[in-house]
Amino acid sequence: MALTGEYVPSSQQWVRDQVAAFEASGGTEANTLPRTGDPIVVITSVGATSGKLRKNPVMRVEKDGKYVAIASKGGAPDNPSWYANFIAHPEVELQDGPVRRTYRARALAGDERAEWWQHAVATWPTYGEYQQKTDREIPVFLLEPVE
Repeated sequence: MALTGEYVPSSQQWVRDQVAAFEASGGTEANTLPRTGDPIVVITSVGATSGKLRKNPVMRVEKDGKYVAIASKGGAPDNPSWYANFIAHPEVELQDGPVRRTYRARALAGDERAEWWQHAVATWPTYGEYQQKTDREIPVFLLEPVE
C-alpha cells in the first residue's frame, strides 16, 4: 500500500536536493552519495508527530530482498529524526533505483541485530567508524517487504 499524505522536504539542503534529483529521474540518477559514489535508497516514512511524509536517502544495504536502515547519524550522540518515525509508523516505502515497494520496519536486537550489523559494516565500512564515535548502540532496522 502506498503511503499518502503531504510531503514535507527535509530541513537539510543536501537531503532535499538528493531526494528531488532521485525522484525526478525515477531513481536512475542521484542514487549514489555525491562525495563517495556509494549507492543509496530513498525511504519515505510518516512523521512521528507531524504525520507528514518524510523522505531520506540512506545507504543501500540489502540481502535476499530485505534491507536494513542504520540509524547512525554519522556517529552523533542522538538518533536521526527518522528513527522516531520508524518506531511510531513502521510501514515505510523504499525506492531502490526505479523500484518502489512497501516495507515494514522493525528494530533489531540480539543475534539478529549482530548479524545484520555485520552485513551493514561489510557493505559500508564507515558504519563501524560511526559506532566508534558514539557511546550509544546504533539502532538497526530490518525492512521486510509487505506482501
